[in-house]
Amino acid sequence: MIKEKIILGIDPGTTIMGFGLIKVVGKNMLFLQLNELDLKKYDDHYLKLKLIFERTIELIDTHHPDEIAIEAPFFGKNVQSMLKLGRAQGVAMAAGLSREIPITEYAPKKIKMAITGNGSASKEQVAKMLQSLLGLKTLPKNLDSMDGLAAAVCHFYNSGKIEIGKNYTGWAAFVKQNSAPASKGGVRNNPIVDLRKKKR
Repeated sequence: MIKEKIILGIDPGTTIMGFGLIKVVGKNMLFLQLNELDLKKYDDHYLKLKLIFERTIELIDTHHPDEIAIEAPFFGKNVQSMLKLGRAQGVAMAAGLSREIPITEYAPKKIKMAITGNGSASKEQVAKMLQSLLGLKTLPKNLDSMDGLAAAVCHFYNSGKIEIGKNYTGWAAFVKQNSAPASKGGVRNNPIVDLRKKKR
């Protein structure tokens, strides 16, 4: 039998959350949906996180993806921006983990490399390549919304390879892979994790 699965790709930005869905049938991928959640009109950062979580849950419950691919925050000089992006990513990941869907994280350069062969490709180049690969008639005005679709396609190309980035199959896997001494930014001494263990 031909294997089928649905991949949800997410780019959890704090201004625009881009997402795309593709269906994999055997070795072929089919375009399902591309859209975005516009967060520009909201000033409250915590409200944005709530909306990202709710939208991700809605997408999961509507389309029942088998796997989620998420774009990792890029490392920039603005620490506050990185913190906000990291929170947005974490909220989207928590939504997927709450539904026990495997999640794989990809660096922006890895996504660009998978699609265009150039880790420094522009948004326009990535969008044009996706348009060609998936037979899209038109591109959205806001190319940021293509980033989620790009993550899904990157995951399709990397499926089956040994090194595909960080991936989590559930909360326990996430904690295990991110456990490290507190001095190294791990979660081993995180009081939330410890409380969960005590309840079991």
